[in-house]
Amino acid sequence: MTRLAQTAGLNDVQREILATVRDFVDKEIIPVATGLEHRDEYPTEIVEGLKELGLFGLMIPEEYGGLGESLLTYALCVEEIARGWMSVSGIINTHFIVAYMLKQHGTQEQKDTFLPRMALGEVRGAFSMSEPALGSDVSAISSKGVKDGEEYVLNGQKMWLTNGGTSTLVAVLARSDEGHPEGTAPHKSMTTFLVEKEPGFGEVRPGLTIPGKIDKMGYKGVDTTELIMDDLRIPANRALGGTTGRGFYQMMDGVEVGRVNVAARGCGVAQRAFELGVSYAQQRHTFGKPIAQHQAIQFKLAEMATKVEAAHAMMVNAARKKDSGERNDLEAGMAKYLASEYCKEVVEDAFRIHGGYGFSKEYEIERLYREAPMLLIGEGTAEIQKMIIGRRLLEEYRIQG
Repeated sequence: MTRLAQTAGLNDVQREILATVRDFVDKEIIPVATGLEHRDEYPTEIVEGLKELGLFGLMIPEEYGGLGESLLTYALCVEEIARGWMSVSGIINTHFIVAYMLKQHGTQEQKDTFLPRMALGEVRGAFSMSEPALGSDVSAISSKGVKDGEEYVLNGQKMWLTNGGTSTLVAVLARSDEGHPEGTAPHKSMTTFLVEKEPGFGEVRPGLTIPGKIDKMGYKGVDTTELIMDDLRIPANRALGGTTGRGFYQMMDGVEVGRVNVAARGCGVAQRAFELGVSYAQQRHTFGKPIAQHQAIQFKLAEMATKVEAAHAMMVNAARKKDSGERNDLEAGMAKYLASEYCKEVVEDAFRIHGGYGFSKEYEIERLYREAPMLLIGEGTAEIQKMIIGRRLLEEYRIQG
């Protein structure tokens, strides 16, 4: 075995793509990631490199200028990129959720308008569900879109947009009561609106403000922002799919892709933590020998490697299930839950192996230790995943009669 988390059954194209991405990560991301992260600096050169590799069009169909690859290929690329720096994987994740939603649910005009430019990275996507007082209760969304002639007028405040500043297209979930009588279930009166904007901060178009970057414990470099809509007017044909009331289902379809992505990120960060831990354990000496020769450290490395392998296997299974066209909310929830929890544990074990040096900003593990917690809450907390898993299990194992 040359390294952990190998994937069986890949074709030659997939193997070539992954080898190219891994080489890019080793040469262009890992050497600069910690410095950029400490400065909270957007990785412009890295992103330009990803554009040149065609990764912004990885899952976009060939007819729109993309590579037409599977979710599995995308997830394995994300795993490699997160191994280098998790923030970079976040930049392409939100872009791909929007591209996926357009591909699956957009009108032909919407696909023709956006997908070719998204494949080139000229249009960069972000998606927006959360609000300041929302938490995990998506049905409590208060942002609203009201029809006014040939336009919608949007008002509300959104929260936690990855790519909020650098994006030029945001998929925004808002209530839209038009055409839905009073008493309609909240999730049936929501619409996804496609909002075009200029990159940057402040008022990026009339009625739309991106206040600035949120200062975070980790997951730095990538811009995480609020979004404020104040009588924002957009054309009526920018309701995703050309109809209202389907936004919740469209977003949940996108989130399933996002959960596979977060699982892949957890796998990548955990792999890097294992690499750092097993390397340091062979260099650090105590009591006259490398600490890797102490049984306690070997046990820890064994547990870490097993968790990396298990998380990777579940992530691959969830991606393949989605690619098959089947419902994968159970598999995606399990993969996201297990990978994020195992990632936290593997990172902490690598941190412990480093001893006092793990607390120093000179060592890469310090950055990973601050990044791993984001995966515990991104795309739904562990508790939300358990609710999804539990409900789906009861559907599958319901007692008859």
